[in-house]
Amino acid sequence: MIPRATAAAGLAAIALALGACSGDDGHEEITVFAAASLTDAFGELATVFEAEHPDLTVRLSLAGSATLRTQILEGAPADVFASASPDEVEALEAEGLVRDQRTLASNRLVVATRGDAIGSFADLAAPGVRLVLAGEDVPAGRYARAALALADTDGAFGEDFAGRVLANVRSNEANVRAALAKVELGEADAAIVYATDLAAADGVRAIPVPRRFQVAAEYRIALLSGSDAAAAFVAFATSPEGAATLARHGFMVVGATP
Repeated sequence: MIPRATAAAGLAAIALALGACSGDDGHEEITVFAAASLTDAFGELATVFEAEHPDLTVRLSLAGSATLRTQILEGAPADVFASASPDEVEALEAEGLVRDQRTLASNRLVVATRGDAIGSFADLAAPGVRLVLAGEDVPAGRYARAALALADTDGAFGEDFAGRVLANVRSNEANVRAALAKVELGEADAAIVYATDLAAADGVRAIPVPRRFQVAAEYRIALLSGSDAAAAFVAFATSPEGAATLARHGFMVVGATP
C-alpha cells in the first residue's frame, strides 16, 4: 500500500491539477462504490465535486458494503470504494486491489422504531417484537450483533438477552437502509441501524443503544484505480470540505486531511 503521508500529498496535488485543467474538452467518468448508509452524504459530495470539476462525472453505486466487496472481487469496475467497515477494504487489499486507503468517518447504532411497541433497548427482547437486522455479513448487521453480545455479557437485561432478541428477528436484510425501510413501512416494529439513517427516515424515531454496548462503526475509503480523477475524489472526500459534508449528515469525522 502507498504510504499514507506520501499518498495524502499526492492526492492533494492531483486535486489541484484537476481544478486547474477543468476547462479541457475531454470528459471523464469515475465510478464510486459506497455503502448504503452513505447514500445522502455521498450524493452531496458527488454533486459538489462535479460542480468544481465540470468535465468529471461521478457515478455512484450504492449497496451493502459486503455486496459491493463481492462485486469488486468478481471484477466489477470501481475506481473508489467507501465501506462501512474496514474488513471489506482489507479483503480487497489482500487481493492487491487497493492503491490507498484511509479512515473516512465513524457512526453509532440506534434502534429505529415507530408506534409504541418499543420504548427502550431492553424491549427488543420482549416476546412478539418484530425485529429486522441487516444480514450477518453486512457491517451494520455485524455491529448490531456485537452490541447485543456486549449487552448479553453485561447481564443487565437478564439471562440470554442476545438470544431472546435474536429470536425476534423476522428478516435479515441486504443493507441497513433496507432494514430501516421495513420499519418505515410498518412491516417491523424495530431495526438496529446507524444514527445517520434516521435523518432520511419517515415517521421513525430513534431509541439509543446504551453507550457501554456501542460498537465502533469505522468507515474506510479506498482508491482502487489509477485514475487521477478518482484520486482527486478521495482527496476531496477526506478534505475539510468533505469532512464538513459528512458531519452535516451526522457522521463523526475522525481523519480529515488538512
